[in-house]
Amino acid sequence: MSLVTIQGAAFRHSGSPVLSGVDFSIDAGEIVTVVGPNGSGKSTLLRGIIGALKPCEGSVTRAGGLRIGYVPQKLHIDPTLPLSVRRFLSLPRRVSDGAAEKALERAGAGKLSGRQMAGLSGGQFQRVLLARALLNDPQLLILDEATQGLDQPGSAAFYRQIEEVRRTIGCAVLMVSHELHVVMAASDRVICLNGHICCEGAPEHVASAPEYRALFGSGTQGALALYRHEHNHSHGEGCGHEHDPSHEAAE
Repeated sequence: MSLVTIQGAAFRHSGSPVLSGVDFSIDAGEIVTVVGPNGSGKSTLLRGIIGALKPCEGSVTRAGGLRIGYVPQKLHIDPTLPLSVRRFLSLPRRVSDGAAEKALERAGAGKLSGRQMAGLSGGQFQRVLLARALLNDPQLLILDEATQGLDQPGSAAFYRQIEEVRRTIGCAVLMVSHELHVVMAASDRVICLNGHICCEGAPEHVASAPEYRALFGSGTQGALALYRHEHNHSHGEGCGHEHDPSHEAAE
């Protein structure tokens, strides 16, 4: 079942064309990654899917009653504001202790409820944002460069948590990121944008496509294989060392 279907859509920003001729859909349960250079229209596509931006041509159709969870690229909170994680999850609408605890556990942040938002590390902060996005049991979880500023192990751990969220609650996941080798390895399908959809398909297919290589070069193919090798070993198939996201959440 398609959760979102875009047909022949074009989008403008401040009167200038950003995306054109977009045909795109995302089905229940799949993980889709959107990649592209700066200014390629990635954030515009997300805004169109969420409903914050209407196409000037074509259509965007969302399944009736579609529940969307959104993890932003960043969120600024005044560091002098005394705001606990638990209180943050109840803004702007109060949620029960049970719902907050469940969301934090799903996000790999179960021990952070009593912590102050201003005292969290970058990885912990993003996991709390993920927990907030999970409060309404989304059918579609959208992440807009949600690991910006995290180191490589932190990013990989965060995306493994996203895979676990998908497995646990069965939501579809739509991700935008510049960390090509990480997000592509975690994806069922990749969409490459540059003002339009250049190419799409399985990660290996896109990584070898001429349109993709013209934008990003050929280095991702090897990085994708290396990440998959390390990812498999970290799940007990070899001698690798896994970055433990629970350790970061408990700091």
